[in-house]
Amino acid sequence: MDTNSLIERGPCEWEIPQAGKMRVPVVIFATKALVRDMDEKVREQAVNVASLPGIVQASYVMPDAHWGYGFPIGGVAAFDAGQGGVISAGGVGFDVSCGVRCLHTGLALDDIMPVQRRLAEALFAGVPAGLGSRDAIRLNDAQMHDMLVGGARWAVDHDWGVPADLERIEEGGQMLHAKPGSVSDLAKKRQREEMGTLGSGNHYLEVQEVAEIFEPSIAAAFGLKLGDIVVMIHCGSRGLGHQIGTDYLRLMAESAAAFGIVLPDRELACAPLGSDLGQQYLGAMRSAINCALANRQILTHLVRMVFAQVCPKARMPVLYDVSHNTCKVEAHRIDGQVRELFVHRKGATRALAPGHADLPESLRLAGQPVLIGGSMGTGSYVLAGTQQSESLAFSSACHGAGRAMSRHQALKNWQGRKVVDDLAAQGILVRSPSSRGVAEEAPGAYKDVTAVVDAADQAGLARKVARLRPLICIKG
Repeated sequence: MDTNSLIERGPCEWEIPQAGKMRVPVVIFATKALVRDMDEKVREQAVNVASLPGIVQASYVMPDAHWGYGFPIGGVAAFDAGQGGVISAGGVGFDVSCGVRCLHTGLALDDIMPVQRRLAEALFAGVPAGLGSRDAIRLNDAQMHDMLVGGARWAVDHDWGVPADLERIEEGGQMLHAKPGSVSDLAKKRQREEMGTLGSGNHYLEVQEVAEIFEPSIAAAFGLKLGDIVVMIHCGSRGLGHQIGTDYLRLMAESAAAFGIVLPDRELACAPLGSDLGQQYLGAMRSAINCALANRQILTHLVRMVFAQVCPKARMPVLYDVSHNTCKVEAHRIDGQVRELFVHRKGATRALAPGHADLPESLRLAGQPVLIGGSMGTGSYVLAGTQQSESLAFSSACHGAGRAMSRHQALKNWQGRKVVDDLAAQGILVRSPSSRGVAEEAPGAYKDVTAVVDAADQAGLARKVARLRPLICIKG
């Protein structure tokens, strides 16, 4: 992206001024180098988002942004229903409520290295991964309904976890006002055998070591210290979420003219928040959020079972679970007044400030843990929400490294077997059912996650707390 046409508002903040059909400006949080590396399509999509009805304050772009469907991935936008605001399926994404969960283990590196290979094989065998992966869990119609309403709470009620897990999950593990009746039969069919599975693409399960601490007091509040072993699980709502996105993008595109909405891009298909279609999508999307929360909860149970066999000393409470493809109703202060807004975060993570009432009491003073997954073989990060982030971008931060090239291009540059061998030489064991999938997700296909995290930290979106080094990676 050409930075000469942007207004530099700070070392990591840039503006595209309101012009033409834009209702608000675009604000990009990134270093000059990261902005220059962003596809020009990011600018186009962020400007298009800025033209949607009822958008409030700005169309925001996070440091890891890249081209997406409708909204850029790494895009944040809030809409006011009272001012004709809309909801966009493209502003949430196809993998609804894709997110990251981090688990403590109570173990250190010396506990893991003697059993590293055995643990890798056991996790690969015990956690279904890959395109079309299935688990032994099969839901009937009544169970599907209850899962879509109950989320992780439903999973805990069925012994896939303990009540204490729910305290460290967004929304307490259950997104209210879900409407399974707004989810198509095809979406439910696609999910019937996919609970407790990682799926494919950039989803993963990693065993990681805390390699660096930046904020000791916050790290201590999060229960992290140098040398600790943690587990990260990155996945979402699988086939159900993808089908919901497909279904409602079509319905929204077909209905736009009837709502009097002129779309700058068909992929930005949306519906007024007050319309029946808008409310139906909200109900379906909330059902998909619950599906993702339940899925990560079941995966947590499977991981705990493997650790109990290989590393029986492990104790595995949840550090936190946060999603990065959602639309949520939140109260935000705009021009001195608190307003109820529908905040779209697509490839962006909520980053609540210290003291926020929605945080569990044990984390309230430190702020919300912000979990940033790195590309396969590179470090991941734990950050914390800041007071400043609320005024910057509705308490939002980046979600990962962000792709630097397409999967197609990655396949031209890397071979899966060589990627696995190269990482093994660095002490990182990768297990995947797909050599092609490994090549598509090669570390070099992504931006430098450290540069992205540093930009988020410098901009004030979130504060760096700890860097995590991968030891074992299970890829879909």
